[in-house]
Amino acid sequence: MAYVPGVALLAALAVGCSAGSDGSASDADSKPGGPTVTTAPPGKYRTLPAPCRAVPGSTLKDLLPGVAELPQQQQEKAFRGSPTVTYDTDRKVGCSWKSDAPDSTRNLSIDFERVVSYDPAVSDDDRARTLYAKKETAADLSGVTTPPGPPEKPAGSAAGEETGTGKPSGGEGSAGPSPSASGSTSGTASGTPGAPGGGSEDLRPRVLDGLGDAAFLDDLLTRAGSTAQHRTVSVVFRTSNVIVTVRYGEQPALVTKVPDSKELQDKAQALARKLAEVISE
Repeated sequence: MAYVPGVALLAALAVGCSAGSDGSASDADSKPGGPTVTTAPPGKYRTLPAPCRAVPGSTLKDLLPGVAELPQQQQEKAFRGSPTVTYDTDRKVGCSWKSDAPDSTRNLSIDFERVVSYDPAVSDDDRARTLYAKKETAADLSGVTTPPGPPEKPAGSAAGEETGTGKPSGGEGSAGPSPSASGSTSGTASGTPGAPGGGSEDLRPRVLDGLGDAAFLDDLLTRAGSTAQHRTVSVVFRTSNVIVTVRYGEQPALVTKVPDSKELQDKAQALARKLAEVISE
């Protein structure tokens, strides 16, 4: 009977040593040198500019002809713009303007989107790069801007005539060779808006150089029935984790008039470059 406590004590010590060995192995796994998870760096931009104040007044006067002729109070209201309704102004903001002149109506809108990745393994920049790529793919830059031509014909007309989408349908007879997916094909088809007579300047939807980290331009000419044609030029660019979209459109008062593609493209690109500077300030 005197040996029973001793046996119990030895058993307890054995159990204690076994537990201690397991604890040491667990501690070793948590020591420096073990596998670690690297958190992706945050994006460069943490805030967004005030969109309705991002466009200089002189630029607005150029983009919105007819507003300068309005009474002072109406001018101020028109140039003030209308903020886009959003639910998170830290992530997405926008503003739009409109002008009605005797010969045409102009529309302008800008949108800023600050991309945030909630995946610690994916950086804000990488997430923004993915979202931008989706926008570029959706723009279908392989299309060609619709050249000015006669009014729409009934279904069954020759392929390549205006489809109402601003880009001609594919197949034989389409206007000019299709550019590559990157939009780098040089030259343009004869009759392309802004380049009458087969000018050398390419005004088709395309990738743009020297604007942010990546940029593209889209050009859509639409017309419903016998109403006037409406052209919208969109410039989308990404700089770090911010994606900016500029849309500039015109609808002439006359049904027979086609909006000038080159003018709208030049002005939309110029504004996009100003906004890239505003973001970087």
